[in-house]
Amino acid sequence: MTNAINHNGQNGKRVVVTGMGVISPVGLNIPDMWASLIAGKSGVDYISGFDPTPLETKFAAEVKGFDPMMYVSRKEAHRMDRFTQFAVAASLQAVESSGLKITNGNSEETGVIIGSSVGGLLSISEQLKILNEDGPKRISPILAPTMTGDAPSVQVSLVLGTKGLSYSPSSACSSGSDAIGQAYQVIKAGDAKVMIAGGAEAPVVPLIVAAFNSLRALSTSNNGVKASCRPFDAERDGFVLGEGAAILVMEDADHAIERGAPILAEIASYSTTSDAFHLTQPAPDGEGAARALRLALKKANLTPNDIDYINAHGTATLLNDRTETRAIKSVFHVNGYDAYHIPISATKSMTGHLIGAAGSLEAAISVLAINHGIVPPTINLTHPDPECDLDYVPNKARPVKVKTAMSNSFGFGGHNSVLIFRQYSQ
Repeated sequence: MTNAINHNGQNGKRVVVTGMGVISPVGLNIPDMWASLIAGKSGVDYISGFDPTPLETKFAAEVKGFDPMMYVSRKEAHRMDRFTQFAVAASLQAVESSGLKITNGNSEETGVIIGSSVGGLLSISEQLKILNEDGPKRISPILAPTMTGDAPSVQVSLVLGTKGLSYSPSSACSSGSDAIGQAYQVIKAGDAKVMIAGGAEAPVVPLIVAAFNSLRALSTSNNGVKASCRPFDAERDGFVLGEGAAILVMEDADHAIERGAPILAEIASYSTTSDAFHLTQPAPDGEGAARALRLALKKANLTPNDIDYINAHGTATLLNDRTETRAIKSVFHVNGYDAYHIPISATKSMTGHLIGAAGSLEAAISVLAINHGIVPPTINLTHPDPECDLDYVPNKARPVKVKTAMSNSFGFGGHNSVLIFRQYSQ
């Protein structure tokens, strides 16, 4: 049995990942996304969903070629905002890859937690235009249920027939990580046997681009946009907005073993802290992030020497990259070991920043690194920043035997969330 005291010495169930699905700017499924990442392919291009001419930033990492009718009926798709369509598609992929069959017998023990930061802003933007041009009587009768942040969890539950807990956390750029972390805690506590968890976001709309431009957070490198997202590079000038969804099927390890599920990794721990410092800026020297890193290691009963790979938050903003580097150094420079030994990827250099879905996408990438023995590169890293001097796997994927991986997510408002995954062994 794996559910009394796990091999970390912690009480509670052991929790494993048995399936994953993605809709991303670099691939509409796990194999295509992984191939793009390992090849160092950028998903950034000029915005095609609307005319970006008035905006300072005219590019983003959009999802191209996505057809929701591959997953749901036209009627069902019409009742979903784009971010919800992404979530449903990724969830169906994840469930299929896990071999899970949701039936009347297990539906009450299966839940859904899908995070988002900005929610259904595409629907809101479209309906505001109708309100202003045609009046309130022309507003869609389904706007209310489609614009809410919990729409993905609702729709995934409806489509799959899950009857366990269902909700959507919102913690800025940590939303997807927190959804996975909270789902982990639910299973660990014995309150569900299966959780479908992750994040979804469709923020590439004029209002959001303009908002982040006003904040001076977005890159404005409109010439040569493929190289616009430059995490940890001395010439970085901001993040690139992305969209998509990433969903994990997570199970009580005993349940997964009993049904012969493919076990991709075990979730070793989850931690979250708050900076309590500033609305948008990280705490000085990454103090809040460092606390989250230490707490995740402590909960997993691991030392810094046990971490084989870190998927960094790595946004390509001046402050984030500097403070994340300092946080990693402060935690991993211990007992003769230093942070320079750890390969670190900032995969946002290729996918853009999926905001509320970023953490779940990078969690999936961390699991893939464990399974494939290779870590994706940080592309566009051509001018090293002396203040960001760790091993960021520049520009080319690298074979690495990854037994244990850490995934970092840090959000506006001082959110710091860390997940640790490792190879599963009984």
